[in-house]
Amino acid sequence: PSQTMKGRTRLLLGLACALLALVFVGVVLQAVRTLLWDLSYFLPPWLLTPILLLGLVLIVTAVVQVGLPWWRQRQTTAARRPTQPLEAPTNRRDAADQSLSNIDRLIERLESDIARESLQAERDRVNEELQRGDLVVVVFGTGSSGKTSLIRALLQKMVGEVGAPMGLTKETRSYRLRLKGLDRGLQLVDTPGILEAGDDGLSREDQARRRAIRADLLLVVVDGDLRASELAVVRSIADLGKRLLLVLNKRDLRGVDEEKQLLQVLRSRCTGLLSQADVLACSASPQSIPQPGRRPLQPKPDVNDLLQRLAAVLHAEGEELIADNILLQCRNLDSRGRDLLNQQRIRDAKRCVDRYCWIGAGVVAANPLPGVDLLSTAAVNAQMVVEMAGIYGIEMSKERAKELAVSVGRTLATLGMVKGAMSLLGTALTLNLPTLLVGRAIQGITAAWLTRIAGSSFIRFFEQDQDWGDGGMQDAVQQAFQLNRRETSLQRFLETAMRQVVEPLQRSTKRQLPPRPGPREEGGAEDRGHPRP
Repeated sequence: PSQTMKGRTRLLLGLACALLALVFVGVVLQAVRTLLWDLSYFLPPWLLTPILLLGLVLIVTAVVQVGLPWWRQRQTTAARRPTQPLEAPTNRRDAADQSLSNIDRLIERLESDIARESLQAERDRVNEELQRGDLVVVVFGTGSSGKTSLIRALLQKMVGEVGAPMGLTKETRSYRLRLKGLDRGLQLVDTPGILEAGDDGLSREDQARRRAIRADLLLVVVDGDLRASELAVVRSIADLGKRLLLVLNKRDLRGVDEEKQLLQVLRSRCTGLLSQADVLACSASPQSIPQPGRRPLQPKPDVNDLLQRLAAVLHAEGEELIADNILLQCRNLDSRGRDLLNQQRIRDAKRCVDRYCWIGAGVVAANPLPGVDLLSTAAVNAQMVVEMAGIYGIEMSKERAKELAVSVGRTLATLGMVKGAMSLLGTALTLNLPTLLVGRAIQGITAAWLTRIAGSSFIRFFEQDQDWGDGGMQDAVQQAFQLNRRETSLQRFLETAMRQVVEPLQRSTKRQLPPRPGPREEGGAEDRGHPRP
C-alpha cells in the first residue's frame, strides 16, 4: 500500500508540473502576441519579425551571460561541499586510517609513474604494519656495543620460537617471538652497526637508521660513555618522537661504583630525552672466569633489569607505541607525497610561465607599444594566473586574477624594472640584430622577460598559500627580478628569445619587404625597358 501511495503522489506531482509548464508557455505566447499587436500600430509589418528576433537574441544572450556563470558557480560549490561532515577520529587507529585515505587521494594527483609507484609501495608497507599487530623492537648502536649478544641473551629469556638464525649483522634481521603476559607478538630486530668507516659502513648505517625510524620501541646499546656522534644520533631519533631505552652493556667489566658513576653520566647527558628509569645496565655476554685446573666458568647473561623494564613498557604503552609509530610513518609519508606534488606543481607552473612569456612576446612584437607596460598585457597575464591557480588546485575568478596581474605589473613599473629590463636587454640585443628589427624585438623580448618575473612571483605566491610573505609583493617581485637577471639565467633566456621572437620576426619581415632589384646594366635602352637590338 505504501508503494501504491508513493506512485500516486509522483503521478499527481508530474501532472501538476506539466500543467504549470503549459500555463507558463501560454502566458509567454500571449505576451508575445500582445507585444506584436501593440507594435503593429507603430511599425511596418516587414520590421516586426526582425525586431522580435533581435529581442529574443538579446534575452538569450543575457540568460547565457548571467545564468550560466551562476549555474557553474553553484555546481562547483555543491561539488566542493562534502556530502557529510568528516567525523573526527576517536582513536589513533582511526586517525591512521584517515591519514592513509588522504595519502591515496594525494597519490592520484601525481603524474609521474615512478613517483606514484614509489609512494604507493611505501603506503602499502605502512598499511601492512597497521594490520600486523606485532610490536617491533629494534636494537640499535655501534658495531662493537654487543647488539647481537644482547638479542641472543633476550631470546634465551623469552618464550616462543625464533623466526631466523643468528648470524653476523651485515643486514637487518628480524626474530618473531612471544613475551610472557603480552597478547601481541614481538618482532626483535637486529640492525647493522652505526658510525662505521667506509662506503659500506655508511650504507649499513643508513639501513639501520631507516629501520630504527620504523620501530615501535628502540633499544640503543652502548658499551661506555656516549660519544658526541652517538649522542647526536640518539637526539635525532628522540626528536622524531620515538620511545627509547638506553642500555649500557658489559657491566661485568666494571665495578659497582664505576657502573653507578657511568649510569649517572649517561642519565645526565640524556636529560630531556629519556627518563632516568629508561637508562639501565646489563651484561649480554659476560667474560669467562678462569679456574685453575678446571674449565673456565661462563657466567650467565645478566639482562633481568632490561627484561623487567622492557616488559613494563610494552605492557603499559604497547598499544600507544604501535599507534604513535604508524601515525608518525603516515605523517612522514604524507610529507614526502606533498613534496613530490609540490615539485610537480613547480614544474608545471614553470612550463605555464614559459608558454605565456612567448605568447605575450608575440602579441607585443606584432603590435609594438610605445613602451612596455604590463598593464597593457594584463589579459595575457591574468589568464596565466588562472591557469597557475588551477595547477595548485585553487579556484580563482578572472576578476581576481586580473587584479593580481595588474598589481604585479604596477609593482614592476614602480620599482623601475620596466626601464631596467629594456636597458639590460636592449644592450644585449642591439649588437646582434639588424636595425629594422631592434625596436620590435626589444619590445617583445622585454615583455616576455617581465612576464617571466611576474610568473616567478606568482609561483612563490601560490606556494605560500596565496601569501606574498613578510616582505609583501614588492619583496617577492624584487627577488624574482634578481634571480632572473643572473648571468646564466639571462643567457639561457636570450638564447630562447632568439628562436622564439627574433627568427619569426626576420621571416615575417622578409615576406613583407618588396623584392630587391637586380644589378643595373650599362646602356640606356634596356634600362628603359627596350630590348637590346
